[in-house]
Amino acid sequence: MITGLDHIVVLVRDLGAAEAAYQILFARTPAWRNSGDGADRVLFTLDNMTLELMAPSGEGATADRIRNVIAQQGEGLASLCFRSNDIDRMHRRLERLSLKPEPVAEADSQDTETGATLSWKRTRAATDATRGVRLFFLELPRERPLSVRTEVASITAMDHVVVATGDPERAAALYGARLGLDMRFDRSHPDWGRLMFFRCGDLVVEIVHRPGKDLDAARDRLWGLSWRVADAEATRARLAAAGVEVFEVRTGRKPGTRVLTVRSGTCGIPTLLVERTAAV
Repeated sequence: MITGLDHIVVLVRDLGAAEAAYQILFARTPAWRNSGDGADRVLFTLDNMTLELMAPSGEGATADRIRNVIAQQGEGLASLCFRSNDIDRMHRRLERLSLKPEPVAEADSQDTETGATLSWKRTRAATDATRGVRLFFLELPRERPLSVRTEVASITAMDHVVVATGDPERAAALYGARLGLDMRFDRSHPDWGRLMFFRCGDLVVEIVHRPGKDLDAARDRLWGLSWRVADAEATRARLAAAGVEVFEVRTGRKPGTRVLTVRSGTCGIPTLLVERTAAV
């Protein structure tokens, strides 16, 4: 029923600054801009998902809620939205799993530059039933336009989104048994804890448990993002020339990968770039 990850929402104070930062990181232009319902939004659509930057705008309940979240938690990752090919069936499944979904609602958006429109249906699970992570589910009958590449060595797609947990067994039960994502990897290490990879379309939801970290066992949190690149060295050179702080390319923990860490220009989100060097 879940066919992939549709988009991730990032809350920011200054939408213009966040847009400029991600244009540099991705080497792509925004695919969509929209304003309304107390928020301004800029969307970057890559090959397998969309990143939505959202900032409060004007007055009202939505704008106040966004400002309160940013005041309490700072800028950063706010929610995941999974793609479904049948939202009504998805809603029934969520009800059976006691995830207390909101009624299915129809929504639409108009791009402020082109006037193009998109419509979709969505629901949201209750946050107290999803271990503190805001989870949405969406049926979108037509694909969004892709963000246009502006330079070589651009970001191509998302590789994985990281969820930090204080209770790996319950987190695994939520994303695996209840939501139906396919576990592909489960490994523990004394230095870096336990990692679990759940396949979600063309990317991975990674559950991380690091012993000794001060995490609420009842609440998970969205922690970081990983993006795919075709050439890690070329991408590092491009970002460094643009003034972005990046580490050296190194061999990844996952066999057949090379990775580098991005330390600035991500709105405070821990960010890793991944080059696949071999089929894995």
